[in-house]
Amino acid sequence: MDPSCMLTEPTGTPLHVLAEEAWARFGEQSTLVFEGQEHTTAAMGTWARRLGTGLRAAGVGPGDRVIVCMANCPEVLVAYHAIWRIGAVVTPVLFLLSEDELRHVLADSGAVLALTTPEFLPKVAAAAAGLDVRVAVTGPASGAVLSLDELAAGGEAALVPRDPADMAALLYTGGTTGRAKGVVLSHDALSYSAWAITLAGTELQDSVALVPLPLAHAYGLMVSAMSLHAVHPGRVVLMRWFEPAGWLRLVEQERVQTGAVVPTMLRLLLDQPLEEHDLSSLRRLGSGSAPLPREVHAGWARRVPNVEITEGYGCTETGALATCTPPGANRVGSVGPAAPGVELRIELPDGSAAPEGTDGEVCVRTPSMMTGYWRSPEDEALRDGWFHTGDIGRLDADGYLYVVDRLKDVILRGGFNVYPRDVEEVFLEHPDVANCAVVGRPDPEHGEEVIAYVQLHPGATVDAAALVAYGRAHLSAVKYPREVHLLDSLPLTSIGKLDRKALRAG
Repeated sequence: MDPSCMLTEPTGTPLHVLAEEAWARFGEQSTLVFEGQEHTTAAMGTWARRLGTGLRAAGVGPGDRVIVCMANCPEVLVAYHAIWRIGAVVTPVLFLLSEDELRHVLADSGAVLALTTPEFLPKVAAAAAGLDVRVAVTGPASGAVLSLDELAAGGEAALVPRDPADMAALLYTGGTTGRAKGVVLSHDALSYSAWAITLAGTELQDSVALVPLPLAHAYGLMVSAMSLHAVHPGRVVLMRWFEPAGWLRLVEQERVQTGAVVPTMLRLLLDQPLEEHDLSSLRRLGSGSAPLPREVHAGWARRVPNVEITEGYGCTETGALATCTPPGANRVGSVGPAAPGVELRIELPDGSAAPEGTDGEVCVRTPSMMTGYWRSPEDEALRDGWFHTGDIGRLDADGYLYVVDRLKDVILRGGFNVYPRDVEEVFLEHPDVANCAVVGRPDPEHGEEVIAYVQLHPGATVDAAALVAYGRAHLSAVKYPREVHLLDSLPLTSIGKLDRKALRAG
């Protein structure tokens, strides 16, 4: 896409000002579709302005953190824009969090208000008990709980001035190595990540896009900001949450052309009778949040050849942005080159830059970088403007990034590095294996031992011993798992990644 056709600058303007411009630009042309109902850009804008008025009346002021704990629905996007409109800070929370995890976010963030829906109200209210935070729910409310609908029933709030460098969002990481930490993202950071993805041309113009990923994730915030930089109106179909049969039904009904997914979703969709559905409208799917197994990519290429699957890479600390694969690149296994304005560096343990094709830690420098971690702005992961991701990767001659594995997931067996993904890719080629996760277990002789957890396809009869033999036949003596455990399903995190922490604990 030619940068000269962009209607807004990537930085320098707060999100709520960009929203006003976008609402005026598209009005009735752009729509959000949710569970059979359509919402125009103009209607969403009016809704957000009125909710902003109600939030101010409820005591929310500039800089205050507001928790949004909902499954996907139009109210999530309206709440984000209403919060920004009055100068407050969006603090998204995945509804799958436990009461204890939610209480940690409420207390650590110092939130003044938590917005939720009826099905999650008991958990939110219990987590907020004893804390100085009010709770509001969609629909009717009683007692001390506020009604979100009543808050949005008044006039339209005026914009509260904010600096583009002010905090726009406080996102809590998954906490795979301990208590979740808050990541501070400014208006500029979120705006830049959305602008860069739009500029990269990964999104189809005038498209119908399907969104099954949680809007409470960093990606969801980027989606909510992407429309502010759009040049052409679009149609977004939002799912409350991902469900394979429902995803396929919406592709057919809405003639979906593009969308974002995670590898787990693509794998689950391969278990569906894809050939029985009309997927002819689909053109491109973007996969992120975890490496896409080659076998899954090959399965889609074989069964739905009209769909191009591209990979991107980023993390919460980089505003969900680092790389994106351009259309037609055909680089299976790569997550693409650096996104516009982003710099990549592969660093060796001694701090020097790795030569081309050499594995090292992936480091990112980007305008969409976090300001810092909440309550601990100084962190060893952010040094000299570079964020050290903890991922192992390499760059090829064209600057395309290949992510090998997580640094903390590498298994050190007998002095040799074993990358779990290498082992998993081999097991996923076995016809009976539906999913596989590999972790290390402390071992007195070798330091760590390679352990595989395997989920079989329905009706498969292969046993653990046969899978150990399969691994021995297809992997080196250092890499093959000495133990294979069969599970009905592998544990996943709230955003669909393999939960290796749970497997290690087991």
